[in-house]
Amino acid sequence: MFTGRCLLPAIACIAAALVTIQPVRAASNDDLLRGFNLTVFGAEFAPFGIQSRYIRKFNGPVRFNIINLAKRDRTAAVKRFIRSLNGAVSGLRTSTTRNPALANFNVYVVDQADYVKVAREQVYKRSTARVPGKCLVRSVFSRSGIIRSDAVVVSDGGEALFKRCMIEEILQGLGPLNEHPSLKESMFNDRSRHTTFTRFDRIILNMLYDRRIRNGATIGAVQDILPAVLADAKRRVR
Repeated sequence: MFTGRCLLPAIACIAAALVTIQPVRAASNDDLLRGFNLTVFGAEFAPFGIQSRYIRKFNGPVRFNIINLAKRDRTAAVKRFIRSLNGAVSGLRTSTTRNPALANFNVYVVDQADYVKVAREQVYKRSTARVPGKCLVRSVFSRSGIIRSDAVVVSDGGEALFKRCMIEEILQGLGPLNEHPSLKESMFNDRSRHTTFTRFDRIILNMLYDRRIRNGATIGAVQDILPAVLADAKRRVR
């Protein structure tokens, strides 16, 4: 996945080329701590170098508005995944709404032919915006937390791509805005082909939404408490 960042907005999009995942060993505590720091604080593209220095997540309930613009209606599948997050991530509350005014996370499901058009018109609000990849998420945030996220997911590129797009873009729009090629057990890695919410990523999200991890906290400020946060997250994620 390619990720673009600027002072408030953050974007993430899946790269066109995906390679086969190889079997890997179980993640150690050091792997998970490193994965947390890489995905939560990292930024592949940070022209101002600011947004990669602090925690960014939703402070309260995340209300999703699913806009299906594809020939095949994927609303039910997206809704199931969103609802599953309530049981998968402690501290995160999700729901769906049909009222755009109430939503703080929009998910546009489109056919490939409409991907660039929808991203430009609905996400970037700019007709000449560069739209890389096959799907993307853009988050607007400050030190107080994520204000809103908008994801565009391609429906007609096959089941594997749809599942990967849907899960990865929704998860990244919740806060882990970076990815890294060394994270073999994670969806936050454009060299993997995971199409499920992996245990590795569930632990990272549970750590991020732990009440001890606060919006605006710097990477240095959380390192001392991360081992305890990780231990609690591992107990919750089976």
